[in-house]
This record gives sequence, structure tokens and C-alpha cells, in this order.
Amino acid sequence: MTDALKRLSDEGVAIWLDDLSRQRITSGNLAELIDQSHVVGVTTNPSIFQKAISEGHGYDQQVSDLAARRVTVEEAIRMITTADVRDAADILRPVFDATDGQDGRVSIEVDPRLAHDTKATVAEAKQLAWLVDRPNTLIKIPATEAGLPAITEVIGLGISVNVTLIFSLERYRLVMDAYLAGLEKARERGLDLAKIHSVASFFVSRVDTEIDKRLDGIGTDEAKALKGKAALANARLAYEAYEEVFSSERWAALDKAHANKQRPLWASTGVKDPAYKDTLYVVDLVAPGTVNTMPEATLEATADHGEVTGNTVEGTYDDSRAVLQAVAKLGIGYDEVVQLLEDEGVQKFEASWNDLLTSTEAELKRLAPSEA
Repeated sequence: MTDALKRLSDEGVAIWLDDLSRQRITSGNLAELIDQSHVVGVTTNPSIFQKAISEGHGYDQQVSDLAARRVTVEEAIRMITTADVRDAADILRPVFDATDGQDGRVSIEVDPRLAHDTKATVAEAKQLAWLVDRPNTLIKIPATEAGLPAITEVIGLGISVNVTLIFSLERYRLVMDAYLAGLEKARERGLDLAKIHSVASFFVSRVDTEIDKRLDGIGTDEAKALKGKAALANARLAYEAYEEVFSSERWAALDKAHANKQRPLWASTGVKDPAYKDTLYVVDLVAPGTVNTMPEATLEATADHGEVTGNTVEGTYDDSRAVLQAVAKLGIGYDEVVQLLEDEGVQKFEASWNDLLTSTEAELKRLAPSEA
């Protein structure tokens, strides 16, 4: 069942699970996925936690204790989510040690309502790193305009970061620049660069969802022929940018100081259109030094019938540029699409966070001690 996953790992793709819950931790499922399915990391987001906390009774005891202490709903959420991330980090610690800190990592996101506030994002990142208190944590910071200086500052403090919600090639280059600037700050402060890690989460499937919708609206044969191609083209050109930045003179100076490359992470890899193969954003984005974080359904599909044929990114850059140019020629504005996707991404996480607040508040009331 896991031969395809092993081949994927052998090609230099780190397999991370895009999901976490108390049940997954306590049942032994996460440990099993690490042991049998080559999973070497975990990512979370507000939507994942909202789903986990609202389903089942795995959190009842902790929520009951929090209710007895009369904590605020926001404090309750932080206690619940950081407990899950801490426990998952402990389960993944052997992987972290075996890979010298590259993998075995668990991501937790800053409050998405802070996405446009640099100072608050930095403060939240510091607080989360302190609360989880595990070296194999990644703090997720969105790649908004306000997020970029926050990334530099947080990396400069020696805190490892997962940069999330990247859709555009231009913004991705700014993310890499922010990372390098952060490493330079850390070096000035005398920090050990070898202990600072980062991934840059480049979102994939949502690009096809939005552009395909517009191609359908155009309706010509030329437009239909481009469906399902823009997301892969965009991601492959991101990898080209990664290769360029991390072979530059600026990087070479940091490399001498034992800094780590900021790996591209393919996010949003669950296929939204049933007309496409369910492993599309895995097997067609195979390249060394990347991470692919998958929902469990995508992980299982890849294990079951994924065809891993080697590097599927190298040598595709000219064709990828041609795809995006053809899309633009039809009147679909790249800049407008990626900005829309970023805005929607922040809004969706904010909505999930608000749902999480609502459902957690209801649980606190349900499990509150009765008045004597």
C-alpha cells in the first residue's frame, strides 16, 4: 500500500499530513501513519481545529477543566490547540532527531484575524512558540503584505516559520526575501542558523478552481484545453524561483553560516474537480527538497494508486510559462486571480476561527460546573 509513498519520499518529497485531532493522537493513528505511510510532519489550520473540536467528545475533559477555571473562550482555544500540537510534536520527535530538524515538525497558525497587523502577528508568533515549547514546531504566518516583515522579525528571533497562503510568484519571491532577511538578522544576533527552519506553503488546487471557473465562462475549445493546467504551471514556476534564489550569492553567504533552505511546501493538494485524477497535485509536483502536505484522502489515494515516475518539475518551466501566458491571452488576469485567492484565503480562515470561537464557547457552557 505504501510503495508509492516510499517512492515519493525517495524522490526527496517530504510527506506531511494536513490534519490533526485529539482522536488522531490518542488512538495511535498519527504514530501509525508515521510508521507505515512515511508521514514526517503535520500541518494544521483554523479549519482543521474547528472540525476536530466540534466533532466527538475527545476534548470534553480539557474543556470541562477550562470551564471550571472560567477562562475566556480565546484562552480555551489556545490551550486546546497548543496541547494537540505539543503532543503531536512529541510523537514526531524521533523523526525530527533523525532528520537533523528538517522534518518531524508540526505547524500551528497565528490568529488569522491578525493577518494584516505586523506587530500583533509577531507577538502572537512569540506567544505560540512559548506555549507549545517544542523545538519541532513551525509557526504559521500568512504571506500578506503585513505578514512579510513579521516573517523577517520572527525568523530573526530564531523561531521557525511556515509561511502560508502563498498564491503568486511575485509574492513567493518576497517571502523568500523575507526569510533571508530574517536569517541575516539572526546571524547579527549571534543565533545558530542551523536551528532555524522554514517552509513556504504555495497553494495549488485553489488556483485551478478559480481559473477553471473563468475558463468555463469563456467556453471556447481553446479555453477548455487549458483547464487543470494553471495550478501545476504556477507551482512549477515557483520551484524555478526557489532554485534561483537558493543558488544566489546572498544565499551562499548564509549557507556558509549553516543556514537551512526554505523548502517549498505544496499546500491545498486535495483535488477539487472530480474530473481530475485524485493524485494530480502530488505525482505531478515531484521535485527534490519539497514538502507535500496532504489531506488523509489524498494520502490514501497516493498510497493506493499514485504513479510516482520521478521528477515531474524539472524541464517544465518553458511549458509552464506558456500555459500562464495562454490563460492571460484569454483575458484572465493573473494578478487579479492570485490577490482574490489570498483575500479569500484569509477570509475563510477568519470564518473558521469565528466558528471555532462559537463552538468552543458552546462547549464551555455545556461542560461548565453547575452552580452550588
